[in-house]
Amino acid sequence: MSGADVTGMTAVGIADAVGSGMLSAKDVAQASLTQIEQRNPKINAFTNVTADAALADAQKIDGAVSAGTRLPLAGVPFAVKNLFDIEGVITRAGSKINRGNAPATADATLVQHLRRAGAILMGGLNMGEYAYDFTGENIHDGNCLNPHDPSRMSGGSSSGSGAAVASGMVPVSLGSDTNGSIRVPSSFCGLFGLKPTYGRLSRHGTYPFVGSLDHLGPMTRSAADLSLVFDVLQGADPNDPAQAARPALATHELIGQGADRLRIAIAGGYFREKAEPEALAAVDTVARALGASAEIDIPEAARARAAAYVITSAEGANLHFDRIATRPTDYDPDTRDRFLAGTMVPAVWVQQAQRFRSWFRDTMRKIFEEVDILLAPATPFSALPSGTKTITLDGVTMPARPNIGLFTQPVSFIGLPVVAVPVWLEGAALPIGVQVIAPAWREDLALRTAFELERAGICRAPVAA
Repeated sequence: MSGADVTGMTAVGIADAVGSGMLSAKDVAQASLTQIEQRNPKINAFTNVTADAALADAQKIDGAVSAGTRLPLAGVPFAVKNLFDIEGVITRAGSKINRGNAPATADATLVQHLRRAGAILMGGLNMGEYAYDFTGENIHDGNCLNPHDPSRMSGGSSSGSGAAVASGMVPVSLGSDTNGSIRVPSSFCGLFGLKPTYGRLSRHGTYPFVGSLDHLGPMTRSAADLSLVFDVLQGADPNDPAQAARPALATHELIGQGADRLRIAIAGGYFREKAEPEALAAVDTVARALGASAEIDIPEAARARAAAYVITSAEGANLHFDRIATRPTDYDPDTRDRFLAGTMVPAVWVQQAQRFRSWFRDTMRKIFEEVDILLAPATPFSALPSGTKTITLDGVTMPARPNIGLFTQPVSFIGLPVVAVPVWLEGAALPIGVQVIAPAWREDLALRTAFELERAGICRAPVAA
């Protein structure tokens, strides 16, 4: 079948079609390249397109399928945030400085997992400089724009990861999430995004931001795709000392078990006080669909966000200290100034933040003895106009770039697994996301809940027109 149009197909659908011989991996890869050529100039999601390697991989996959090899992601195009190593490509991490580095000599571990499963790597994706961003704006590679409305932000820092999937150029992408960088673009671009438990997936072969907070995960247009990709991404890797020694968690075959027996509650207090009406309406829509009415106040959530901010500033600044001292003009001034501020964070603040982190983790563990899932906004609002510098929430005006993730930071602060699900409110021109938060190591519960919401028609992720 030549001239295939796979723009709206899911990863599950493509893998089934290629695995059964209804589609060839070569035709799928070519269709993805055509979409990239047509759509990328408008939204600027890709920074590197690895077309020749993609077509070569597709030919190998077609040969393997013909020989009877079963590949769970046969022929599925994917792309990765450009902080993932891609063999033969310079790992930019959204920066100017890194462009002077040598090309990567091997793929990142998670890229290897996907390629071994039959997925086809299409290239590297735009991102906020060194992942310190929630907007999708980048002065070196140009801003990544929202496929649903190019006058709006895509969200960041995994901006290209969100825009590439929402526009239909690829059905799967990988991003990173330190304080919300998968969940924010998932919310703004209308996708399903998974931030797994801290330590679940290997980070080997990726450019770090904050070692004690960095997570990696997938973004897709369906919950089933998300679970399938998550299952493939798992696996022990001795090259990442932060990866936990835990067995893989199979989620895809069990995703349809439903959420009717789960104890689900709404996160109250902090998570409702600073949200705009559309964010509250999205959470309430999801809660009604799941039959959830209980509301639980998360103690000291604002302090958790502040502590995450302190740790991010200090650890991130330490990583960049030498480069800021020698090449300050090669940074985006906004990024540079935030790193500079981090160099002045007193050590005692970091120590206190880490102590509080332990307390907050214990507190949340006790809450999850009473519930299985918590619902909270992913962002306080839907995608902002590009170039927005300030926002006003609960009567307080603040800078936009660091504060878009004020609902995501308290969650990643203690490494809990979250699925961001997309909601299109009646009459809304843009989607907005809801966080489905599960206890540590229970990604399966969050994925089951997301799948139930999608099956009920509450959450959907259409390709942008």
